[in-house]
This record gives sequence, C-alpha cells and structure tokens, in this order.
Amino acid sequence: MPKDNSDKTISSIGRAGLIRHISGVSAYRSERVAYGIGDDAAVLHANESKYGLISSETLVEGVEFDLSFMPFHQVGAKAVTAGVSDIYAMNGQPHAVLINLGVPNRITRDMIDELYRGIGMACSDYGCQLSGGDLTGSHNAMIISVTAYGDVEKEKIIYNSGAKVDDAVCVTGDLGSALAGLKVLLREKRHWEESEDPVMQPDLTEWDYIVKRQLVPIARKDMISLFRQNEIRPTSMIDVSQGLLHDLQRVLTSSQKGAYLYQSALPIDLQTRKLADEMQEDVDKYALYGGEDFELLFTLPEKEAGKLAELSRDFSVIGKITGKPAQVEMQTAEGEVIVFGDETG
Repeated sequence: MPKDNSDKTISSIGRAGLIRHISGVSAYRSERVAYGIGDDAAVLHANESKYGLISSETLVEGVEFDLSFMPFHQVGAKAVTAGVSDIYAMNGQPHAVLINLGVPNRITRDMIDELYRGIGMACSDYGCQLSGGDLTGSHNAMIISVTAYGDVEKEKIIYNSGAKVDDAVCVTGDLGSALAGLKVLLREKRHWEESEDPVMQPDLTEWDYIVKRQLVPIARKDMISLFRQNEIRPTSMIDVSQGLLHDLQRVLTSSQKGAYLYQSALPIDLQTRKLADEMQEDVDKYALYGGEDFELLFTLPEKEAGKLAELSRDFSVIGKITGKPAQVEMQTAEGEVIVFGDETG
C-alpha cells in the first residue's frame, strides 16, 4: 500500500515542502495570473505593457519581533520593508500596502499610533501608500500581515529562474548582520531579566550598526534604481530574507543550475565578525544562514557584473553559476571545497 503522509508534522515537511504541498491544493487557474506560487511575488496581467505584482509577509510577536526591545514604530517600518522588498526583488516598484492586524487586549491605542507612525514613515521612504487592511483580535501574540502591491514593465520583470551557467553570483551590502544584531539584543534581554534594575538601559554603541540592521532593515530600492538608470538587468534575482544558502537554493532550483561560492568573498561587516569572535561562533554561518538582511541576491553575465562594479561598490561577486542542478559548493580560504545540501526544507 502507498505510504500515507497525511500525519506528517510541519517540522518534518519544512517550510519549502509545505509551500509545495499548498501550491497543489487549488486546481483552478486564472487567465489574469501570469505566475503564481514560486517567486517573491505573484505576477498578474495588469495591461498590455505592465505586470501587477502582489506579495505578502506575516510577522508574529515572539517569532519575527520582540516588543521587549523593539519599539512599535520600528515593528511597523520593518513590516513594510519586508513586504516591498519582494516587489523590488522582481525589479518592480511598490505602490500600495495593506496592513492586517491581530491585536491582543493589552495593546493600547498609543502603541497602535506608534506602529502606524513607523508604517507611514516606511511608506514615504518607498513611495507607496497605505491603502487599507483589516483588524481582528488575538488572544496572546500580536500579528501583523502586510500585502504589498506594485508593478513592473513586462520586458523588465526578473524572476528567480533565469540564472545561466557562468553568470556571476552577486549580493548587495553585507550578510549576517541582522542575525548578529538579534544575538546582541537577546543577550542584553537576558542580562535585563537577570538584573534587579527594571529600568536598566544597555549601552549598544559598540554594536550600533548590527543592531540597526536587525531593528530597522532597509529594502534595496537604491539598487533597483541603479539597475534601471544604467540598463542593467540581472538574469535572476531574489531578496535575502531566509538566509543566503536558502534563498540561493531557491534560485538554483528554479533555474535548474548550481553555484560555486568563494568563502573569502562573503561580505561580512566588522561588527558582525567581532561579535562572532566574542561569542566563539563561526561568522561564516551568520552570513550563510542568517535571515532578514533584505539584501538582493542576483546573477549577472560577467560583462554586466564588470559594468556594475564601475558604478557601485555596494555589492560583491561571491561566486558563479554552474551546470550542476541545485548543488551549492563553496571553496574555503584553505582551498577545500564544501558541498551543501538542500537548505530550502
């Protein structure tokens, strides 16, 4: 008899496995949907020249944010950033966001005001309008869901499935700093909980950059503008929200390609390195597995990568695309080659 997998737990299926399962639930297909589940945003036929882009993100208190060290305005701004980052990853421009809230009774109106102050600030930064949403109650955790809408010219859309053999694998900014910032904040939270001073204020000056990267990440609107101004079009692109290896694997699976990375090329900030040393942890794991950096991971033909290098120093070439489907290899500083398994589960 065939094995019944209906009793499998979510932890055994994994995030990517659950998404694959969900994608097969509805058999109905609309002519207005050009591309459904599988990329950073759903793609709709808007008109003859443009696609509409829709993406959503959900943030749960205690999972994606901790109100003991994260002010409400920063929670609001981060939620919008998470939503519009997916639109930018498709080479699009965001225009509107919807905010759905699940609010526990302990939350005050002033707290909601602060939340929406951050939402408004982020919307102004990204040029998109808060256009509606929904409100409901929640027994314990606060829940914030963001739906972002944008568009992109049909000839300029970038999927995560277009990587070509010998393309350069590129990433903006640095990696692992958001995870490093979270580790600092959680450490200080433990110190606060163990102290007898309820108003203790930790001095985070030494870790200002990485803490800011965790609390106030910025979607890479600037890089999308640079691409457009200089007619640079990556062959594939995705935002780094789940971690470099996880998100790279999504590109490789969709493109049916592999990648060869160089450990020495991973862009890691000095504060991230210093914290990893202090905690006696492997800083490369911060860069490879840390999420919420919201940088752009993209592939470019070598010539285009050289052109981009003349225009910006805020990106790194960390490897190249190979013809080995879904296989990620990394050359260490000592010349050894590490082969990674599928990180999308």
